[in-house]
Amino acid sequence: MAQVTVTIDGKAYRMACEEGQEEHLTDLASGFDRYVGHLKGQFGEIGDLRLTVMAGIMVMDELNELTRRLGRLEKEVEELSHSRETVLAEVSQGEETLALALGEITAQIRGMTAKLNGKPAAN
Repeated sequence: MAQVTVTIDGKAYRMACEEGQEEHLTDLASGFDRYVGHLKGQFGEIGDLRLTVMAGIMVMDELNELTRRLGRLEKEVEELSHSRETVLAEVSQGEETLALALGEITAQIRGMTAKLNGKPAAN
């Protein structure tokens, strides 16, 4: 198991993580440190625990909003996929109808051509 040291609010924390996840953990800690720094800038020294809890709540609020947005987007994608399938089915049906109509017109044209040439119509 890999070890990495992250810094949050000027304090170093040694943490374990899966091999290859060191940079990801460092990035996560840096993002959380930005939340803590933002709150510290707004409220000053209000205690490490309170600062950490407030930052955690901010992160969870952001996660909650992103989860709601993702749900709406997934629903929209599902609706668009359904609409796409409906349109493709309609297009396919239209193509079949057009192909039948073209076949009938072709037969009529052949019949007319045969009559004009004085030959019996071929099917």
